[in-house]
Amino acid sequence: MATAAHWISGARLRTLPAAIAPVLAGTAVAAYADELVWWKALLALVVSLALQVGVNYANDYSDGIRGTDDERVGPLRLVGSGLATPAAVKRAAFLSFGVAAVAGLVLAATTSWWLVLVGAISVVAAWYYTGGSKPYGYLGLGEVMVFVFFGLVAVVGTTWVQTTAWGTPGWASLAAGAGVGALACAILVANNLRDIPTDTVAGKMTLAVRLGDRRTRVFYGVLVALAAVALVAVAALTTWWALLGLGFLLPAGTAARTVLGGAQGPGLIPVLQKTGVAELVWALLAGVGLVVGAA
Repeated sequence: MATAAHWISGARLRTLPAAIAPVLAGTAVAAYADELVWWKALLALVVSLALQVGVNYANDYSDGIRGTDDERVGPLRLVGSGLATPAAVKRAAFLSFGVAAVAGLVLAATTSWWLVLVGAISVVAAWYYTGGSKPYGYLGLGEVMVFVFFGLVAVVGTTWVQTTAWGTPGWASLAAGAGVGALACAILVANNLRDIPTDTVAGKMTLAVRLGDRRTRVFYGVLVALAAVALVAVAALTTWWALLGLGFLLPAGTAARTVLGGAQGPGLIPVLQKTGVAELVWALLAGVGLVVGAA
């Protein structure tokens, strides 16, 4: 029987920076435009966190019933370990999606109803990452989903619900979405790099499996570089104070050295945490710069 601690572990709290960072970045852009709306930012955070937890439980459920998680290198999985039934984990996933839907409906009702469609697509994308008969995560498209939904959509959406016009805020949030999305992708790339041996055996053709070990490591480095370039774009569109966000290179650089240095298996687990910290630092420090620059 899974305990509360097991369920919390199954929610994969270390992945939550990937949900917090885009809301921080999008809200900071809105603050730079002097259009910050705190309660909408908080609702956007609820949506993002609930979707992330929902994705984590959905991934646990789908990989668990396929047997992909039978041999784990990383943290505990509820279904794969037998601690929770597939039905229970599936309910937890849809409960999380439900929380995201309720918060999203409030945002849509107070902003634009077409956001309901965006939210529905986000939930479908979250489920079919590893769910359904042909999950796109098994086809090497997981990084695309993460970049689009936990990068572009999350950042631009957070800015959109708080601002009244596209203009500079829109373009700046798009650039910020690219930077945050690149680091969110890097988390997934590091995770899939670690799992290449077991995913290959299980027939899970992630992008890492398709690229192979060496090219996946190079791809991780490219994503870190893209995050830096995107930050420069944000600064060029807003204020050069945003370059404070380059502090993300401290944890990201350490993680990149580990990846490019050839670490394997458990040796890559710290990379996930450091990359998540790097994403959070990117958003936090860039956000501080945007607020200072707007003052």
